[in-house]
Amino acid sequence: MPNAEFQAAVDRVNGLTKDPGNETKLRMYALYKQATQGDVAGKRPGFTNPVGRAKYDAWAKLKGTSAEQAQASYIAEAGALSD
Repeated sequence: MPNAEFQAAVDRVNGLTKDPGNETKLRMYALYKQATQGDVAGKRPGFTNPVGRAKYDAWAKLKGTSAEQAQASYIAEAGALSD
């Protein structure tokens, strides 16, 4: 269950007006998914889906990270982003 601080960080990231770049967006996506759903599941998308594949790979790198740690990392990284 996401805490209020995590939800505030999610809202902040979703409200960014300046694009933080693909690498940062992938990292934030992966941390969000790890925090809310746990380890990645399912098959890795094929080469015809490069965006899905990049998202899957970023999320898979966090395998074994606890939801609490993923939330803490997300909050810290969201705080470092500027809009």
